[in-house]
Amino acid sequence: MKHKSYRLRYLPAFEEDLINAINYIASVLKNEDAARKLLDDVEAAILKRLDHPAAFEPYRSAKKRDHPYYRIYVGNYVVYYVVIDDVMEVRRLMYGGRDTERNL
Repeated sequence: MKHKSYRLRYLPAFEEDLINAINYIASVLKNEDAARKLLDDVEAAILKRLDHPAAFEPYRSAKKRDHPYYRIYVGNYVVYYVVIDDVMEVRRLMYGGRDTERNL
């Protein structure tokens, strides 16, 4: 069986979420090491998932969506992505305690 290869795409909303989280940890919490670790951990988790992005349980949403969301848990944060054909599209990064349905 041939291994399907996926391309990776980041939406601007995800990039903004990640920058905001890192800035908050580094500037407000004054913990640059933790901010750097979050960045490294998020990147590693996404790249690891890229091999088989649709092999996980989809996020159950009350909203009707064209493409189901999947989750990657990274510490206190959750990465949300969809799979569209051969693309893993990373859409959001949210703090685990946020109201997902409202913000996704």
